[in-house]
Amino acid sequence: MSLRRPARYDALMATSTVLDREEYVEQAYFFRALRERMAGNMAAQDVLERLHEEILSSTSLPYAVQFLATEIKHTGLMSSGFARLPHYFTPFQTYVVSRTEDERLRFNVETALVVLEREAHFRANAPTPAGLFVYQFEVLSRNRLGYDRGLASMAADPLYDADWRDFIGLVRRTAGTVDFADLVYLRSQWYVLEEKRKNSSYEPPLPPLFGEKEGKIARASRGRDPLFLFAALQRQLGYPEVPRSRPRDDLAAQLDALKLKLNQVTQRLLLLESEVRGQVDLSQFGKPEILKGIVEKEEE
Repeated sequence: MSLRRPARYDALMATSTVLDREEYVEQAYFFRALRERMAGNMAAQDVLERLHEEILSSTSLPYAVQFLATEIKHTGLMSSGFARLPHYFTPFQTYVVSRTEDERLRFNVETALVVLEREAHFRANAPTPAGLFVYQFEVLSRNRLGYDRGLASMAADPLYDADWRDFIGLVRRTAGTVDFADLVYLRSQWYVLEEKRKNSSYEPPLPPLFGEKEGKIARASRGRDPLFLFAALQRQLGYPEVPRSRPRDDLAAQLDALKLKLNQVTQRLLLLESEVRGQVDLSQFGKPEILKGIVEKEEE
C-alpha cells in the first residue's frame, strides 16, 4: 500500500464531529474484526492493510483505516493514528487505545477493542449523554486508566453539551472524594421531584442531567460500591456493559505458570538440601546494602 495519505483524507478531517449512524455501525464491525484477527496471531499492521476493503465504501472509515495502516508503519503505534484524526475518532477512543501502549498497565488491546466496539454499537442506537457518560466512566474505573486525563478526554466528546462538560469537570475535580452515586442522584430529575414535594417553589440551581430512573437507582445505591450502581443501570436501563480484562487462560499461559511453579519448588528443595548438609550459601540471594559492611568485615 502507498505511504501517501488516503485520497479522501481532507474529507475525513472535515467530517462532522457527530458522525452518522452508519459510521458507528461500521466502526463496531471494524473494532470487532480487528480484535478477532489479532487474536488469531495476525499482526495489526497486516490486518489494517486489508480490512478497509470490507468496510462500507459510503462511509469515511475505509480512509481512516488506510491512514491508521500508514501511521502504524511510521510509528509502530496505533494511538498516534487515532490522535491525528480528531474529527473522526473521539479523544476518548484515542485515550483508550493509548493506554494499551503503557507497559505499566494491565490493559490489553483485546479489552480495549471490545470497549470501543460496544461504545460504537451504543452510539449507533439512539445514544444518550447519560448512558455514554456512565459507560465511559466505568471503563476508566474498572480498568484503572486514570481519572484526570480520562475525564478530560471524555469532556471533549461531541455528544456532550456545555452543561455536561461542566459536570464532567466537577467529577474530575472530586473523583475519589465524593460518592459517585451522590453525583448522579443530585443531578437527576428524581432529586428535583423529591425537593418539589417538600417545597413546591423549588428550582434547581443547575439543570438535571439524569432522568428519574437513573436518579432512583443512584439514590438506592448511595454508600455502596460504584460497581453495583453501574451493574444496576445496565440491568434496568440497558446501558452498555463494560468488558472485564481476562487473564490469559490458553495452553501457553498454563505452561508458563507451571514452569514458574516448578522452578520455585526446585529452588526450595535445593535450599532445604543445603541446609541439611550445613552448606547454605546466602550469597546467591544477594547482599542487602545494610549488611554489606558487616559481611565484608567478616570476610577480612
